[in-house]
Amino acid sequence: MKIHEYQAKELFAAYDIPVKKQILCHTADEAVDAYSRLNVPLVVLKAQVLTGGRGKAGGIKLADSPEKVKANAEAILGIKIKDIPVDRILVTEAADIKKEYYMSIVVDRNTKSALLMLSSDGGIDIEEVAHSTPERIYKFQIDPLLGTPDFFTRKVAFSLFTDIKLINQLSHIIKSLYKLMLETDASLAEINPLVLTPDDTLVAVDAKMTFDDNALYRQLQIATLFEPTVEEKKEKEAKAKGFSYVHLGGEIGCMVNGAGLAMATMDLIKRYRGKPANFLDIGGSSNSEKVVHAMKLLLQDSDVKVVLINIFGGITRCDDVANGLLKAFEQIDTDIPVVVRLTGTNEELGRALLKDSKLYVANTMSEATRMAVNLALKTY
Repeated sequence: MKIHEYQAKELFAAYDIPVKKQILCHTADEAVDAYSRLNVPLVVLKAQVLTGGRGKAGGIKLADSPEKVKANAEAILGIKIKDIPVDRILVTEAADIKKEYYMSIVVDRNTKSALLMLSSDGGIDIEEVAHSTPERIYKFQIDPLLGTPDFFTRKVAFSLFTDIKLINQLSHIIKSLYKLMLETDASLAEINPLVLTPDDTLVAVDAKMTFDDNALYRQLQIATLFEPTVEEKKEKEAKAKGFSYVHLGGEIGCMVNGAGLAMATMDLIKRYRGKPANFLDIGGSSNSEKVVHAMKLLLQDSDVKVVLINIFGGITRCDDVANGLLKAFEQIDTDIPVVVRLTGTNEELGRALLKDSKLYVANTMSEATRMAVNLALKTY
């Protein structure tokens, strides 16, 4: 589960991690009022969306007067950042930046412990640093039995600083951030940038946190912060219908019965240079009602150009599946091509029933996948 920057900063403040004063606003007038209440010469207006790339998308702006605050707030509110509309902004005191650093703690599944990462190259291009000069990101495993004792945090702090004042500050932030992670069941806590001001004070200027969904039952306060994204809403809707759905962003919508067959279907799509739009396991039976719900779910995705239905008729006979598909598509009005592959009990009878329909029928999984990929290419 992700939370917004302003929510993460509130948690940081509760754990004595230094942050700047901030006020959340939903309108330009509220932003002007926030500027007055903060009573500082320079503020930053930051779009609050659950995605990255805000700065490059124009979602972060400076302002030093009520007029500029209002103009910048109006410019940010309503824009879309990676297709997510901005409906709130954070007005916060601007930091006087001497140097930017990067810091994060993430759960490392390989070592079954937390991994602390630090870099002297903080800011919006940290991904480029990780890609081109990974040696500039220092990594330290946190022993779950020892945690973050003084000798460890000071040793780590020496990778960035030699001044004892800064070492003590960073040591405190590391301890606090790790404690926050443990006590809230977070899987990621990130400060980027961690700013050094001219008076040699470290401040968390940005904050990002994600939490383990499986631990939310014991994190009731954290769970109240949950705001589902569009895709998370789809996943929740699918779960309510008895489906397993994960959005992947490709152009070939997949409807499959069985998780293993769904994975194999996506692998084959990739092999033929296509891109699966989703993982969708509709379960053992494939009646018309299930197909209707699944198709409506797939058609909500504007990127889907073709739908590939891959059904294995085991306990459920293929002729029953075929009749279910025909009934379902009497209720669904779409111009998107639909490729169907049936195999298993009564598969020949099932394919015969679909022969005169508008559906594209394939005999094998390989044939169906190639057909779907080719149809997707033709629709561009």
